Amino acid sequence: MDTVVLSHALYKDGMDVLEGKVDMVITNNGKSDEILEELKKADGFILRIGKIDRKAIEACPGLRVITRTGVGCDNVDLKAATENGIPVVFCPTQHARAVAEHTLAMIFALSKNLIESHNETLKGNFNIRNKYQAVDVKAKTVSIVGFGNIGKELASLCKGIGMDVLICDSLKKKEMVEKQGYRFTDKLSEAIAAADYLSLNIPYRPETKDIISKPQLDLMKKSAFLLNCARGELVNEKDLHDALFEKKIAGAAIDVMQVEPIQKEHPLLSLDNIIVTPHMAPLTKETTAEIVKIAAEGTLAVLSGQKWPYVANPEVYDHPRWNS
Repeated sequence: MDTVVLSHALYKDGMDVLEGKVDMVITNNGKSDEILEELKKADGFILRIGKIDRKAIEACPGLRVITRTGVGCDNVDLKAATENGIPVVFCPTQHARAVAEHTLAMIFALSKNLIESHNETLKGNFNIRNKYQAVDVKAKTVSIVGFGNIGKELASLCKGIGMDVLICDSLKKKEMVEKQGYRFTDKLSEAIAAADYLSLNIPYRPETKDIISKPQLDLMKKSAFLLNCARGELVNEKDLHDALFEKKIAGAAIDVMQVEPIQKEHPLLSLDNIIVTPHMAPLTKETTAEIVKIAAEGTLAVLSGQKWPYVANPEVYDHPRWNS
């Protein structure tokens, strides 16, 4: 029976798919350099939180599949995996609605000052209502950076509540976006300057690291809010802290950090104009159940020799390992 190492246990639906079909080793640690001995004995690796780098991949000749329980694969060395004939299974579209809904919830929480109002009411401060911090979202501009699956879902939700939706995506056609009832720009600076709400919905790549840092934050309206449910590496956290601390922008809501899990000593957590959630946007019961089932099924399919379609490196099937 094949052996599959899991960085962390899956939601029950995924564990049920794997049960009895593979030997499972749960490490509760996704750092490949720290669990290398377990990985050397594995046929498959299911990674929830952590990373697997080239050193680990090359040290594990028996590894035949790497699986990510989500869409992001920046914590997997895709080039090394492909060179070694290892498909990287991922779940490309299942989480889009959940992340879009989480982002919309953050828009409302920021706009209505829900967190501070809740906390102050618990202290008996009923007069927090007289702060008049809440704002309406109707007719406000949400600039959505990235018009992929999540960006499209978020745009639809925001349009549905009467927001002015501005799409920023240099890879999309203006006519296609405008046909769906949204405004369009291919210039990030224009999207930032126009935004009452700036939502990042793009993947992390070397060229998108710190795409939001001091120069971009300086372009934002003082009344504007930043939202990031994509990848922590997109935002320079020190510059964001400074902008929030100095009230250069009204607030921010983030579900992702550059280093996770976030430590309670992180400077951003000391601010009162930020909402932070623990990378949970896609983790609804319904979405998680679907994602882990697909991840588990993909893992088993590849281990059985099938060319599973949902892989981040489809060119891997040209490798001699798959044509011998």
